[in-house]
Parts: sequence; C-alpha cells; structure tokens
Amino acid sequence: MITFPVVHSQCAYPPVANIQTKILNSNVHLTQDGFALLSPVFEGQLSSVHMFLFPQCLDLIKCTASEEAHADRPIELPIFPLPLVLFPGAILPLQIFEFRYRIMMHTLLQTDLRFGVVYTDKGTGIAVVGCVGEVIKHERLVDDRFFMICKGQERFRVLSMVRTKPYLVAQVEWLEDKPSQEAEDVETLATEVETYMKDVIRISNRVNGKPDKDVPDDLRKKLFPTPFSFWVGSTFEGAPVEQQALLELEDTAVRLKREKETLRNTLNYLTAASAVKDAFPSME
Repeated sequence: MITFPVVHSQCAYPPVANIQTKILNSNVHLTQDGFALLSPVFEGQLSSVHMFLFPQCLDLIKCTASEEAHADRPIELPIFPLPLVLFPGAILPLQIFEFRYRIMMHTLLQTDLRFGVVYTDKGTGIAVVGCVGEVIKHERLVDDRFFMICKGQERFRVLSMVRTKPYLVAQVEWLEDKPSQEAEDVETLATEVETYMKDVIRISNRVNGKPDKDVPDDLRKKLFPTPFSFWVGSTFEGAPVEQQALLELEDTAVRLKREKETLRNTLNYLTAASAVKDAFPSME
C-alpha cells in the first residue's frame, strides 16, 4: 500500500512520501466521538496509516447490498462519523468502546453487518457522501469493547437523518459512477496514473534516504479503472478533504484525471526536493 501526503490545487502544504511495508507497531488514536482508530505503521516499499488490503480481484468493490437496496422503500443505514474517508475496497480496523457505538455494533452483528462511514471534521461537519463499511471480522472483549475489521463496499448519499439517538441512522441512496463524458480513455488515464505513482515511489525513497527498491510492474494489481481510482484515492493520506472530493465524484475518468494532476504536482515537488538534497548534502 502506498500512502503519502499530496499536493493539489486545494492543498498547499508540501508532500513528504513515506513508502513502507513491514508493520512496526499499532497505535490507538482516541477521538472525541468515543472510538479508537487502529493505525498500523509500516516500513519498506508500501505503507498505510490506515490498513488497506486490495486482493487481485474485482469483487472487492462489488456491491454487496441486500435485497433492500433494490426495493422501492427507503434505505436506512446506521451512520458512523469518522475523521477519515473510507473508499470501496479499503480495509479499516477499528476499536469500539463508547456505549452508543457498542449498541450499534450489537445491532449490526444480529443483522447484515453493514454501516455507513462518513467523513466529518469540526469545520465542515458531516459529509453527505460516504462508504458502506462491512464487518468482516470482529472480537468482543470481556468489557464489551469490540475490535473489528471492516471492508469498504458501495458508496451512498445521505438524503436525511432518520434519528440521532442512540446513534445516527440516515436514509440513503446508493451512488455509482455514471458513463464518462470525458474524451480521454479511462484505461489510458489509469495507466498514466500508475506511471506517476511508480515515479513518486522511486523519488520519495531517494528524498527520504531509503534504499532503492524495485517498484512492482503491475502496481494496479489488474484492477479495472474504477476500483483502481478508489485505491489511488485511498493512498492520499493527510488530505481527507481531497479524498472526500474524489469519493464524491461520479465519473471514473474525472477522478483519474484529478488524481493524475495531484500525483504530477507531488512528483514535481519531490523532484525539486531531491535536487536541493543533491546540491546541499550537508542539509540532510
């Protein structure tokens, strides 16, 4: 997994790529909403602040909606606001300990194991577009806390809040990419994005003084353009506002073009940083 802060038109801070693979430790970050986010720290070629796993199969982003999703009646979904953006296909480890979310987990474990993850922050509040998280593994502790692993499924748009206690429940509609109106071919765009990512990995290793390592030829892992665009978006760690914008887009080509521009800006920054490092080695 590749995770690095990024440079884009809405984000002016400089990127520092952190390309890693070996899990060194796992920190627990508490939030005001009363849950803990397990954040593995990696070292090596690939990295993730949140642990993402992408097997070589398209069914990671396959819709797992129940029959309710295809019915005419409104869809109600428990909502879990988090200070992060979950993408389809991403793996999210969580620890649940606040009472209201423990109630939610007890309910989920007796139903379809799915809830809505929605990005939230103090400035903008709760976003209207989120991603379904499906519980794929869980452990209930003696004090009624839960450790769980969730996988991102389909996206949704919040239409209205049905209730707020003991936890949020929203009426939602499913969100899917529409046929692209862009002139550029999505396969071509995906290939270009993959090339930029490989270049960013190589030069970030150099800037950060890490040993050169071979970059996999098939960084996409045979993913089709749409799931690949979600995977790329999940790597833009440190820029949740940009990630949320990518999640909300309903056009794969537009998403890939935006990611290509972000990666190009990041590569330009890293190239300049590498040149300064080579010119002034004493500054290391």
